[in-house]
Amino acid sequence: MKTIFVDGYNVVNSWPNLKQDKGVSFEGSRQLLIDILHNYGVFKECKIVLVFDAHKVAGSIEKEEQINKNISVVFTKSGETADSYIEKKVNELGRKHEIVVVTSDNLEQQTIFQRGATRMASIEFYNEILKVEKSIKSRAEKNENKQRNSISDNIDDNTARLLEEIRRSK
Repeated sequence: MKTIFVDGYNVVNSWPNLKQDKGVSFEGSRQLLIDILHNYGVFKECKIVLVFDAHKVAGSIEKEEQINKNISVVFTKSGETADSYIEKKVNELGRKHEIVVVTSDNLEQQTIFQRGATRMASIEFYNEILKVEKSIKSRAEKNENKQRNSISDNIDDNTARLLEEIRRSK
């Protein structure tokens, strides 16, 4: 299964829909990103690790919350950046797994290449997300149309004929 590491604040600061939301509430932007990534992870059948910096928060300890089987959210410990956390995890997983790192940090991108992972710029991932959301919406509309049942789908031909005769006789 492919694992995608996402530098949370890097994405929040580069995606247009999240950038404007963060002016109102960082928590709202984080939650919206989690929701978007959850849908993506389920649709693409991949694991997503969303990493937020807490390196400037004095006394912060590393926290990881498993949202579901597809996504976990990590807040780094005090003094640790999202970049260093991602580098450490990518180094642990090495070339054994398919790993993608979403960040627009150039130095991070070079380090990731050296460790066997591929990188995707935040805005490139945003465009990928838009395509997936469009696919999800299209698939949902197809399913909705399929699920519209008429009475004739649930009764035999003889009963349908009798009902039609009753309808016409009035």
